[in-house]
Amino acid sequence: PLQKLQLFQRPPLRTSIQQFSSLNRLPLRKTKLLSVKYGYLSHRNFWVARLASRLLKLRYLVLGSAVGGGYTAKKTYDQWKEMLPDLSDYKWIVPDFIWELDEHIDLEKLSKALPDAEDLAKLLPDFDKIGESLSSLKGFFSPGENNFSVSDKEKIDQLQEELLHTQLKYQRILERLEKENKELRKLVLQKDDKGIHQRKLKKSLIDMYSEVLDILSDYDASYNTQDHLPRVVVVGDQSAGKTSVLEMIAQARIFPRGSGEMMTRSPVKVTLSEGPHHVALFKDSSREFDLTKEEDLAALRNEIEIRMRKSVKEGCTVSAETISLNVKGPGLQRMVLVDLPGVISTVTSGMAPDTKDTIFSISKAYMQNPNAIILCIQERSIVTDFMDLAEKNVASPNRIQQIIEGKLFPMKALGYFAVVTGKGNNAESIESIKDYEEEFFQNSKLLKTCMLKAHQVTTRNLSLAVSDCFWKMVRESVEQQADAFKATRFNLETEWKNNYPQLRELDRNELFEKAKNEILDEVISLSQVTPKHWEEILQKTLWERVSTHVIENIYLPAAQTTNSGTFNTTVDIKLKQWTDKQLPNKAVEVAWETLQEEFSHFMTEKKGKEHDDIFDKLKQAVKEESIKRHKWNERAEDSLRVIQHNALEDRSISDKQQWDAAIHFMEDTLQSRLKDTESVIEDMVGPDWKKRWLYWVGRTKEQNIRNETKNELEKMIKCNEDHAAYLANDEVTTVRKNLEAKGVAVDPCLIKDTWHQVYRRHFLRTALSHCNLCRRGFYYYQRHFVDSELECNDVVLFWRIQRMLAITANTLRQQLTNTEVRRLEKNVKEVLEDFAEDSDKKVKLLTGKRVQLAEDLMQLVFFGSIPKSFKIS
Repeated sequence: PLQKLQLFQRPPLRTSIQQFSSLNRLPLRKTKLLSVKYGYLSHRNFWVARLASRLLKLRYLVLGSAVGGGYTAKKTYDQWKEMLPDLSDYKWIVPDFIWELDEHIDLEKLSKALPDAEDLAKLLPDFDKIGESLSSLKGFFSPGENNFSVSDKEKIDQLQEELLHTQLKYQRILERLEKENKELRKLVLQKDDKGIHQRKLKKSLIDMYSEVLDILSDYDASYNTQDHLPRVVVVGDQSAGKTSVLEMIAQARIFPRGSGEMMTRSPVKVTLSEGPHHVALFKDSSREFDLTKEEDLAALRNEIEIRMRKSVKEGCTVSAETISLNVKGPGLQRMVLVDLPGVISTVTSGMAPDTKDTIFSISKAYMQNPNAIILCIQERSIVTDFMDLAEKNVASPNRIQQIIEGKLFPMKALGYFAVVTGKGNNAESIESIKDYEEEFFQNSKLLKTCMLKAHQVTTRNLSLAVSDCFWKMVRESVEQQADAFKATRFNLETEWKNNYPQLRELDRNELFEKAKNEILDEVISLSQVTPKHWEEILQKTLWERVSTHVIENIYLPAAQTTNSGTFNTTVDIKLKQWTDKQLPNKAVEVAWETLQEEFSHFMTEKKGKEHDDIFDKLKQAVKEESIKRHKWNERAEDSLRVIQHNALEDRSISDKQQWDAAIHFMEDTLQSRLKDTESVIEDMVGPDWKKRWLYWVGRTKEQNIRNETKNELEKMIKCNEDHAAYLANDEVTTVRKNLEAKGVAVDPCLIKDTWHQVYRRHFLRTALSHCNLCRRGFYYYQRHFVDSELECNDVVLFWRIQRMLAITANTLRQQLTNTEVRRLEKNVKEVLEDFAEDSDKKVKLLTGKRVQLAEDLMQLVFFGSIPKSFKIS
């Protein structure tokens, strides 16, 4: 299958397009070959043919010697010098005098001494006019006139065949030389790759340029800086053969294929460069795919397909996300190509409804780049079918010539190329396709009859033309962009000095590393907390959490009994139930919350002048995610349950100091509860007479009712100080009637609710006075209160509770310092590693003008120095 390619560029280059041949990269002089019909002339007119033959021969001789020796000499030296690799590192291979030739030979003086091309052209005959004169002799060659003899016609045919034979001969010689040069370059690169030469090669120019495009694709998206630098944008209809052409240029079958199915779902940026081995690798991966091995080729195609599908969002068919791929190999032309999804005319089943518009917008965005080189691959249509027909029947050769020259379909193209990319078999190798393409055009009648020019056919010529055009565009645009970056960098540096004069410019990644070190230091600080500090916090927090339950559900029910044995029995039952069901779980909750609070304290603590609030959001996110991932050891509750049981079963107070400590603990607890109860009562009944007079505040109607109810209940307690904790129904009725007699209507529920607080205050006051009596009761405790009316079993209860709290706090502290702090530190490290790989997280958590300004500065440090490291000769 024959394909026609068009090479576009917006806007057109200032320099004229050069024609290329598969034989060399030198510009060929444009010639006009005439279409001649054969006939017969009389013997007397043979001198005309002889004169034409002599002139034609003179034309080629003069062009080949004079022009080639003068104007072309300088061009040949410059252009072949560009093609050669940088062999400055290989002086150890080549003798020194070779490198000094250009110092002894002044090529500039030589080129000036030779006649200029225009002056030389004046000395030559006007071959166009000669051609016109010869065409005027068309009648002599007409078959209807016997102007030429048969022998003369045969001589002319023989002359043309000799000319074609000579051309093909020199073609083969130059092709052989090109192959030898390619092998020599490959050999030199392989020697260096194996380590024979100790000095490393510099990064290739095309690799540097590709890295610039990759970085710019993420820089300043609103400005679209990357759209101002040249790239070869490959466009065409779906299944038009874009993939085949690109694979011929890359010399490997690297793209996934499908039978009519859309395979290119996102732009693929392919950076072609020369190297000793034919390999491919992705920008974000270190794996190299050996393109000479079929298994690596299959793996590469599969990886490209996977990346494309991952880039496509749910509900879409194509994506604008670019996949970057580097292809290196001997003889590859250096350039950057972007393969775009094929343009479709209709949306088929299985595609998203907006697929056609999305592909159009992606293609438009790339093609609007003023420095883009557009490689348009036309679909095999009537044009190519017509060419195939013309190849077989030699029909309408002038029309074929008009198509290739761009006259029939004027599209402002820089050039048209005809290439052959196989016979339609996907399993064909690149080498077989190249051989088939060369054989096709060598045997082509259209080429032999000059309907097709040698520089307009084969993928080789196409890649040479595109590469040359690409580097011309790069040469013109890169330094201009670098100057713009320099100016932007100067403005950003001035802004930084004005706003952050004492800070160093750190980009987002550097800031993250600094924050990471601070966070890890703060986690390590947890292990430096003293055991005493941990135990005090744990004991205090745990008692605050369980004290209400101890007072309400254990102490009060037991204290209402008058029998000492009943008190102890009730306490033992309640304590066992408590430790079996609630206490271990509460203790673990307290320990985990304490660890979180201490961790948060270290993470959010202000460090004076050294504190940098730019890390606050990141630290908060790390803290929350680490705590979310942390789980306390499940066996901790079981071990705590056993330890707490043993601590509560011990009733022995060994000395007076422990007895006094229990008394003090009991007093503090009761006073705290009494203070809370009095505060509740004050809220219920309103301010007393002092506050009403001093602060001019009054009671509400409900508070008056509550106050009258309280007074009635206090009278009841004064009459019976050993009253039970609950009111009987008849007592509630009595209180209600007494209040109604005073004109106060009250609900029974309100009476019971008020009684609970009044009795609670009475009980706590009584317990405090009893606690004061037991302060000197240690002597009676040692004698088990024998022959004494004093009983201090409640002091023993608080001693048991206090000792259980101390042992629990010590156990929890050991679990914290030995296990949980280390596990939390591990979680923090895992979270930081995850955040380090998530660029979106870093962008979200490290924000602000300072960060963005530093990011822009760090990126422009490289761009501003492009002319120094990116010099293009």
